[in-house]
Amino acid sequence: MELLTHKVENGPEIVVLHDPTAFTASLGWFVNTGARDEVPELAGVSHFLEHMVFKGTQRRSADQVNRELDHLGAQSNAYTSEDSTVFYASVLPECLGHAVDLLTDLMQPILHEEDFETERQVILEEIAMYDDQPPYGAFERAAELYFGSHPLATRVLGTAETVADMSVSQMRDYHRSRYTKDNMYLIASGKVDVSQLINHVTEFANDWPTSSQPRAETKVDFRTASEVLNRESIHQHYEVQMWPGLHRNAPDRYALRLLCSILADESGSRLFWELIDTGRAETAAIWPQMFDDCGCLLGYLCCAPEDAVENSLILQRVLQQALQDGVTAKELDLAKKKIASSLILSDEKPANRLFALGQSWLSRRNYEPLDVVLSRFAAVDLDDILRVAQTTLGCPPIRVHVTS
Repeated sequence: MELLTHKVENGPEIVVLHDPTAFTASLGWFVNTGARDEVPELAGVSHFLEHMVFKGTQRRSADQVNRELDHLGAQSNAYTSEDSTVFYASVLPECLGHAVDLLTDLMQPILHEEDFETERQVILEEIAMYDDQPPYGAFERAAELYFGSHPLATRVLGTAETVADMSVSQMRDYHRSRYTKDNMYLIASGKVDVSQLINHVTEFANDWPTSSQPRAETKVDFRTASEVLNRESIHQHYEVQMWPGLHRNAPDRYALRLLCSILADESGSRLFWELIDTGRAETAAIWPQMFDDCGCLLGYLCCAPEDAVENSLILQRVLQQALQDGVTAKELDLAKKKIASSLILSDEKPANRLFALGQSWLSRRNYEPLDVVLSRFAAVDLDDILRVAQTTLGCPPIRVHVTS
């Protein structure tokens, strides 16, 4: 495989992980914008805009967009997160030209007011549906407590109030300010005709908005807190915890992922044997969430209400033991094998390489080949694990409980 980059003159950057032996091609527009880039009164606009992108352009109606995606036989979708919005498709190599033309056209939607009003109701229903699903907004509330005044406290879906009050003109302004030539990248992986990509982007991105405002980066003022959310007629107990974490480029990020695997992997971890295998809990998980300037560690416990107190004590005991004694060489070796197997299997598909490349390019403008990533996991030792455990899990967490 070969990593190729090309900066279109007066246009966006193209990044390709070329694999001439692949049977498919995957491509996507990675936009460096998400919930953290929204002002409070426009919370949810990035996600709302993601929906609106498929409602038509100057060259295509919404019906044409959907029919062309079907005609391509593409595996396509989009998603919005706290700090990015991504539109992607995986196709046969002979369909690549059509796919890049379509996806590039979608980046400049027409944003009709009639479509906006229709889709607003879809978003409001999505918010209501999400609020009615376990764990009933506990993750969002924990993030609000954890991040406080930091932009990462913004809910990706927004709220019913902000979406109801939003206007199409505000969305158009947001689109012009964030979907700009310097703030989005065309990423591709697999069997790709690079010259074809360059030609399409050069032709269709010429009149795109030029530049966006830099993203604000502020320090997280972490303070421990605890809150209970009351929901009627629930049959399970839900508990979300948040500890300080690491940013995306922190050297200890490899050690942190290994620590989470040892403590709370879905099979063979300490919490698995203590809580899941014994039937005490339905879910007991810990995982890192990393951003460019900060991060957090999330914990999630789901169990029967009558077991909640005892299970919380077991979880605390497992974490305290790791803080005091670290982990064993055998546990570390097993975690390294698990992660290596997962990374190698994932790397076999161009679609998976697309997301690894795209997110890496958004956050640090480079790409770490698989062998480099594996070597960094392999280099982690027991002292590294203990140090990162004390840095993160050594702090009192934020807790949000959901109960009836």
